[in-house]
Amino acid sequence: MKLFDFVSEYPDEDSCKLKFKAIRDKEGVFCRKCGGKDHYWKKDKWQYECKACRTRTTLRSDTVMHGSQLPFRYWFIAIHLLTATKKSFSALELQRQLGHKYYEPIWGMLHKIRLSMGKRDEKYKLADEIELDEGFLTTERPSENKNSKLKRGRQKKTKVLVMAESKEVKEKTTKKGKPRRVGYIKMQVIENLKAETITNQVKKSVSKDAELLTDDSTSYVNLSKVVKQHKATVIPKENVGEVLPWVHIAISNAKRMHWTFIIIQSRNSYKVI
Repeated sequence: MKLFDFVSEYPDEDSCKLKFKAIRDKEGVFCRKCGGKDHYWKKDKWQYECKACRTRTTLRSDTVMHGSQLPFRYWFIAIHLLTATKKSFSALELQRQLGHKYYEPIWGMLHKIRLSMGKRDEKYKLADEIELDEGFLTTERPSENKNSKLKRGRQKKTKVLVMAESKEVKEKTTKKGKPRRVGYIKMQVIENLKAETITNQVKKSVSKDAELLTDDSTSYVNLSKVVKQHKATVIPKENVGEVLPWVHIAISNAKRMHWTFIIIQSRNSYKVI
């Protein structure tokens, strides 16, 4: 959606709330008390009321906006900026664009959206032809001090497994002259470069019918067991960007967009946000 279309579609707070309600109605609302699925809509309260036990559920409850006091339109604008542009937005820039007085709630909103996007990525697997390699990003773990949520933690170089759907283009006419066309990309933090670690992560993230293209690292020796085909190529360091173009474009873009990434823990695994 282009910027003018977005402004036209969501000109005010009510238009955003009505759209969000339409999405919730489609997904379904569950009563947190009795588990009931049938609800009345209390228009004067902007809440759902369970037909069975009369428990009320707000429009934000159990969603990414749960507990937030920020306007719905803030959330819509933030989501639009994060998904409609090639480059990401920092919390400080988002605060400036929204004209909000305080930084902390904008920071929290931004990272809730990114976390939600990461969880959505877990629902699908990459398919067809896939480039795979690892990269190293400067990251930090948030401080465990409850009184300083935004305090920087200890910085380190973190290993990230990068997988990119990359289909070969016979006519070689893609933009920027790239010989392969990119699809979806996944980036997953890994604790080490052991073959077992990487094989298990590929098994979770990649379809069994996929074809993997990698270098000849010993970390990838077992990948043929979890995918249809694994092509390991001896790649000179100076040519790695040509053989695995989109993986290294993704790594370069990630490093250029943010000086430092934050690592978050979710269900005993780590993600970059």
